Amino acid sequence: MSNLADRHQQILERLKKAGSVNVVDLCAKLNVSSVTIRKDLQVLEDKNMLYRTHGGATLSNPYIADRPVNVKFGLQTEEKERIAAAAARLIVENDCILVASGTTVQYFAKNIHADGHLTVLTSALNVALELIHHPGIEVIQLGGIMRKTSSSVTGIYAEKALEDFSCSKLFLGVDGIDPEFGLTTSNMMEAQLNRKMIATAQKTIVLADSGKFGKRGFGKICGIEDIEQIITDSNVSEHTVEILRGMGIEVTIV
Repeated sequence: MSNLADRHQQILERLKKAGSVNVVDLCAKLNVSSVTIRKDLQVLEDKNMLYRTHGGATLSNPYIADRPVNVKFGLQTEEKERIAAAAARLIVENDCILVASGTTVQYFAKNIHADGHLTVLTSALNVALELIHHPGIEVIQLGGIMRKTSSSVTGIYAEKALEDFSCSKLFLGVDGIDPEFGLTTSNMMEAQLNRKMIATAQKTIVLADSGKFGKRGFGKICGIEDIEQIITDSNVSEHTVEILRGMGIEVTIV
């Protein structure tokens, strides 16, 4: 059994290398109980050396603050472009799709070039404005309370309208992905609308850059088991991909 100082050093070294650690792996590597590891993580968090998460720890703060859409639009632009292009290739002729809010789905909207007819139902004003000039795309804009930070609507009017539709695919942007906790966003009303969208679509496809993994927003959208596919960039960790694929999620890396 390793002593306290050695364990703390090894935990921090693994964190610097991988960005995150989990309790089960640390128990096996350091040959101590989960109770001991959790106490170690608590001590290190108290010293502001890491952030504890459900089942482990991370170097970066996992909790997300709401930020304006114009600020988020300029972050991870190359990754979002690749994700958007891959997502656009999933659209088929005469498709009827549902598009949620977020900057990655806005990039997705920019990449849509419908050869035949396409119907797009969306809560996001910025998505609708990207598509409105395409002659082959019919845009249905949900109504409700407009959130200025996301340029999207929320509320009972949008949720009730979804009851009248059935879509083949939902393209969903999120603020955080945690394999154990699920998908989250920074606003609880948006999370509620996203849940209704998942129920409306036959397949849910999450568009998220690698920076979203290990993060949590205030509002939980759903568990990982409620989605079918995630499209992300090549900076996602192999360990995370293995976990997701082990849960039956199709992971597309671009």
